Amino acid sequence: MAGPETHYPALAYMIDRARRRVPYFAWEYLASGTGAERLIGDNRAALDRISLAPKVAQGRFQPDTSTRLFGQSFSVPFGAGPVGMSGLIWPGAELILAKAARANGFPYTLSMVANETPEAVAETGGKNAWFQLYPLKEREIEDDLLGRAAAAGIRTLVVTLDVPVGSRRERQLAAGLTVPPKITPLTLWRVAQRPHWALATLRHGQPRFRTLETYFPSSAMADSAKMVGTIVDGRPDWATVTRLRQQWQGNLVIKGILSADEAEQAIDCGADAVVVSNHGGRQFDAAPASIDALPAVAEKVAGRVPVLFDSGVLWGLDILRALSRGADFCLLGRGFLYAVAALGAEGGNHAYSVLKQDLETNMIQMGARTIGDVTGQR
Repeated sequence: MAGPETHYPALAYMIDRARRRVPYFAWEYLASGTGAERLIGDNRAALDRISLAPKVAQGRFQPDTSTRLFGQSFSVPFGAGPVGMSGLIWPGAELILAKAARANGFPYTLSMVANETPEAVAETGGKNAWFQLYPLKEREIEDDLLGRAAAAGIRTLVVTLDVPVGSRRERQLAAGLTVPPKITPLTLWRVAQRPHWALATLRHGQPRFRTLETYFPSSAMADSAKMVGTIVDGRPDWATVTRLRQQWQGNLVIKGILSADEAEQAIDCGADAVVVSNHGGRQFDAAPASIDALPAVAEKVAGRVPVLFDSGVLWGLDILRALSRGADFCLLGRGFLYAVAALGAEGGNHAYSVLKQDLETNMIQMGARTIGDVTGQR
């Protein structure tokens, strides 16, 4: 019997199966952008416009996809980026991806507003577990969160700065998404149409903000998404980054950078890396495609700290495109969730496998024996 390698040879081939296994309200959360969703298309189109010169007569070789980041060796120059409410997309998605990250040698980033705790993800993912934070209004809660992450053994903190206000994701609004999902006849009908998701949810429990719920009164759990909105500091400034740098003793990564000046400010505040990102087209529909912003940021940073990249990556070739334009490492958000929604427990491993194979194949086309050969060609 043909396996996932035959039916799903790339992440793009898993999207339709994922959509058919996930309830409508959950799918609209994952797939949607904001406004007219121009930026989602621009992210993809801008990557597709990048041409890379192949090299012929390079002889026989097996490319080495490994790289180092923050003094740690990874088997590939990509990892799983943070996705809020990822357990809504597929129950237990966070631990599925953390397990795959540990087994295959790539990092997994737990979102603060995902559905598992840093303690559980660190236990599963080991040293490959990262944690993402939105700065909080309540310093005591923020301090406790950072303490919990550090105590769990997490060494890399990703601070997201590009959400000054919750964006109007119109598709989400039209789908009636709430967390936890409200039990209505329409919700029940939509869940009943997705029996695999429903059974997995029965086993795992309803999606909850497990990292944050300890800070909420029990009376607020019926509308926990609203409670999250009350504690997130949507308007952080560079003093916030400086304060977090003083608090956090591990690697500090600043996510949401789209200009050279912002990258410089992040470094001035003590950042150990920056992520060139437009939040996957989910925040500001007039923003530039991330790949278009990348070269200027990389030029300004000039190797002082690693430059990470996300937004639109779906293929191993996209990773090469980003590396050729100045990135040192790539993160994928939706891509890994497509695989988990499509394939369940094996989704994380399969996503890694197809991305790595595509990366290797295209490195051979470029005559690149190592990741350094790719970054050295830019």
